[in-house]
Amino acid sequence: MSHGGFLRQHSDDPVLASHIMHDYTKADLDPTTRAMLDFAVKLTKEPSAMVKGDVGKLRDAGLTDEQILSVVLITCNFNFMARMANALGVELGEGRDEQIAEWLSPEAAAQKWLMKVKEA
Repeated sequence: MSHGGFLRQHSDDPVLASHIMHDYTKADLDPTTRAMLDFAVKLTKEPSAMVKGDVGKLRDAGLTDEQILSVVLITCNFNFMARMANALGVELGEGRDEQIAEWLSPEAAAQKWLMKVKEA
């Protein structure tokens, strides 16, 4: 949520940022950005399913080896930090929902999976 909020606040297109948070596959993205997001999602959700062709898709989308490495490192770092926060029981501060409501589009805010609260 915090990264989506950052994107929404600092992008030139906050509506697009909300669409990316809600479901990036339906957002109006250029092919390179979509390829990077597809790669990051697969690496996050199905890391053991990654194959050489996944990197090939990034090359086909115009990314250099250095840019591909950046996509991998950013994805892995984000996943590492999220797992560490989960493992240590990091809790978000009071007022989280109110802060989110300030920048989240109504369509995204209506998504239960996006706004779910974890049970103790």
